[in-house]
Amino acid sequence: MFQVYTLHGDNEPWWFFEDWEADATDLKAFDTFEEAEGYYYQQFETLNSDYTYHNKKNNFLSAFWDESDERWCEECDDFLQQYWGLALLENKQPVKLEERKELYETTNSSGKAKCCKRSQQSA
Repeated sequence: MFQVYTLHGDNEPWWFFEDWEADATDLKAFDTFEEAEGYYYQQFETLNSDYTYHNKKNNFLSAFWDESDERWCEECDDFLQQYWGLALLENKQPVKLEERKELYETTNSSGKAKCCKRSQQSA
């Protein structure tokens, strides 16, 4: 079973911190990889056109953001960048397809990526 998650929160989707699924805003399930891949690419194009920056990791894990989308974190006393994440998973685990050239990492980023250090320590 394959899943495509759309996420919104403090972390890019490849971190998989505890309770990462709480950031899910949408979840679609598919029986085949090809169906999931088609939906992933549709969502990728939509998010890529809506947001200024993106970072695409291998194996269908992508983050999108605008610098103005931040939230105040009381714990770390700072603003945290908010990300829209897109993840194609197999049984809630990253897909392993290393031989596909188009899965190599790409980025179009601002260099302003940061996340709550205190949250990472507890993960």
